[in-house]
Amino acid sequence: MAAQEKIPMLIEGQKMLIDELARLQVERPKIIDAIEEARAHGDLSENAEYHAAKERQGQVEAMVADIEGRLSRALIIDPKTLSGDKVVFGATVHLIDEDDKPVKYQIVGQTEANAKGGRISYNSPLGRALIGRKVDDEIEVTVPSGDRYYLISKIEFI
Repeated sequence: MAAQEKIPMLIEGQKMLIDELARLQVERPKIIDAIEEARAHGDLSENAEYHAAKERQGQVEAMVADIEGRLSRALIIDPKTLSGDKVVFGATVHLIDEDDKPVKYQIVGQTEANAKGGRISYNSPLGRALIGRKVDDEIEVTVPSGDRYYLISKIEFI
C-alpha cells in the first residue's frame, strides 16, 4: 500500500476539524434515536422521518470518515518556526495588485482558507502562483474574472 499524502494545515485548521468531529459525534446518538422512533411508527416504505434520519446518518458517517482521514494525514505547520526568502505554506505574503493596492494573504490549507479573511489555500490559483516566489517577483494569475497581476512586496512568517 502506498503511503498516503500528508495534508498540510495550521494548528487552527486542526482545531476546526477536531471541533467539527466532536460536534458530529454528539449528533450520532441523536440520529440513532430518531431512526428508532421513526421505526416504531410502523411501515418503513412510506416513512419520511425514517428515510430522512437514515440519509442524515449516512451523511454524518461520511463526514466523520473524511475528517478522521484528514486528521490522520495532517502535517501541522507552525509559521513562526519557518524562515527564508521564499513563499511557502504558512507564509504571510504582502502583495501590490495591478491597481497599486496593497493586499495581504496567508498561505494555508483548504480547511482554513477564507479569502475575505486574508487566508488562501496553497492549491488555489493564487496560492499555487505564489509558492516558491521571492520578494520583488511579479506574478500573473488567471482567475474566473480574468488575469490578475501582483508584485510580492514582503514575506513574513507570523
